[in-house]
Amino acid sequence: MDAQLKRISLGQRVRERELTVVPGVFDMLSARLAEQTGFEALYMTGYGVSASHLGVPDAGIATYEDMISRVAMIADGTDLPLIADGDTGFGGLSELANTVAGYNAAGACAIQLEDQEWPKKCGHAQGRTVVPTNEMVTKIEAALEARTDDDFLVIARTDARSSLGIDEAIARGQAYAASGADLVCIESPETEDEFARIGQEVDAPLVATMVEGGFSPILSADRLRDMGFTIALYPTTGLLAATSVLRSAYAHLRDTGSSAGIDLTPISEMHHIMDLR
Repeated sequence: MDAQLKRISLGQRVRERELTVVPGVFDMLSARLAEQTGFEALYMTGYGVSASHLGVPDAGIATYEDMISRVAMIADGTDLPLIADGDTGFGGLSELANTVAGYNAAGACAIQLEDQEWPKKCGHAQGRTVVPTNEMVTKIEAALEARTDDDFLVIARTDARSSLGIDEAIARGQAYAASGADLVCIESPETEDEFARIGQEVDAPLVATMVEGGFSPILSADRLRDMGFTIALYPTTGLLAATSVLRSAYAHLRDTGSSAGIDLTPISEMHHIMDLR
């Protein structure tokens, strides 16, 4: 499916406020497995790219060049719409416009931009600070202007909850929706009641981020749908699962000197996954 058709497909789901569960992917193997599992869209996670590609924390270290190469690879290598993490846009307004245009041209269907000060941190880490609301509104307007396809979606994320409280986070979500953002994400609500407030008070297609071990409770798709959310992102589920399995497998190999006894995907099945003919 070409990029335009993917964008139309994702945009229709967003406009209809139909909840879509979206797994985080960070390389072509994770993207291929997610696609074969039967999801409707993918999310390229900045945390996952930073960890898997560079071996560094999600702390503003990954560059635009690091991210755009992964965007292009995953967008071209799968038939699912790709939502891509754009951090804070990798600089000022000119750099942000270049990022949006680059992600658009690379085949992504949506970009997520956040209102953190630089250097940014993972949305479920302590010590995040945010820019003024009007500065982020200007960035959203610049992002909307920079896209070359109106079907390319801009997701505006606020990280204000942790430092400024839920009231400020909701006020920012309302402002970002009013500025024209296609979707709004209020990162790291700390209770189910806070998620419910967001669904009631922010009139926009909404993104909920489910991070295992993070600041937010993990809510079911049915509950998020009832609250009015449009996308449920699971950005690190695959990365955390792979980390757990790799750690266990390597420890077994170290301790026993053999791979016997490890629950592994047979190489013949791996051939099938990778479409080896």
